[in-house]
Amino acid sequence: MNEHDSLADRFEAQRPHLRAVAFRMLGSTSEAEDAVQETWMRLDRTDRADIVNLGGWLRTVVSNVCLDMLRSRRARREELVGEQVPDRSSPVGQETPEREVILVDEVGRALLVVLDALTPAERVAFVLHETFAVPFAEIAPIVGRSPVAAKKLASRARRKVRGTPSVSGAELAEHRQLVEAFLAAARSGDVTGVVAVLAPDVVRVADRAALSAGRATEVSGAQAVAEEIAGFGRNARFAEPALVNGAVGLVVAPHGRLLLALAITVEGTKIARYELIGDPARLRSLELAVLDT
Repeated sequence: MNEHDSLADRFEAQRPHLRAVAFRMLGSTSEAEDAVQETWMRLDRTDRADIVNLGGWLRTVVSNVCLDMLRSRRARREELVGEQVPDRSSPVGQETPEREVILVDEVGRALLVVLDALTPAERVAFVLHETFAVPFAEIAPIVGRSPVAAKKLASRARRKVRGTPSVSGAELAEHRQLVEAFLAAARSGDVTGVVAVLAPDVVRVADRAALSAGRATEVSGAQAVAEEIAGFGRNARFAEPALVNGAVGLVVAPHGRLLLALAITVEGTKIARYELIGDPARLRSLELAVLDT
């Protein structure tokens, strides 16, 4: 076995870890694969004598590649201010590759959505430290900051990811249970189960971007709202509870890409109102965060 083949074998042993790092940073299996492949090409061009710890070197390089990709992605979005940013996901209903489905479920749709709202440096610092326990001394040169500044960066990202609930811990748990029951009934098409968690005079409102043609922007009454849930059922499998402007709601995120948000109002033990939000500008203005598991 020649030196190149030996290096390739050592790289392949690291590939699963590099993919995991890249996917959490980029939220896309195809982009993650591109980042890993670029890492291999850089390794192949590097003098092996300069590499003391291959695993750490590869993680640093793939992180730098991902940071560059995130910055490029952010720049493209800023160029499109006022326009609808192209969706990088496949159309709803089209199946993703099996590996991506597994990764999205493993990482969590809400977390992927929230990570997408962080700055590139925040996302890289958060993922490396919170998910892979990389020390800040190693993160600092990747994000171009001191270890102390890198720690602050990750801390700021953590606060954004966790958000600030607008209700007490006990109320938050109750509201989450209610929303999860609503989602479970919606996924199974259980109209009776949906009615059970709705207030009798519940109101569902929506912006036009969240609705298919012919659907009303406002529907009221538990039975009427529950019956239209069948229309939402196609997307319910892509939904996950999250904090939406401080309250327990839902994000609908095929392939980890935000498509819709449900801002839910709970009164007592029932859902009194919920709003379907699909307009891109409104979605970008929402404060979204994950719920503690």
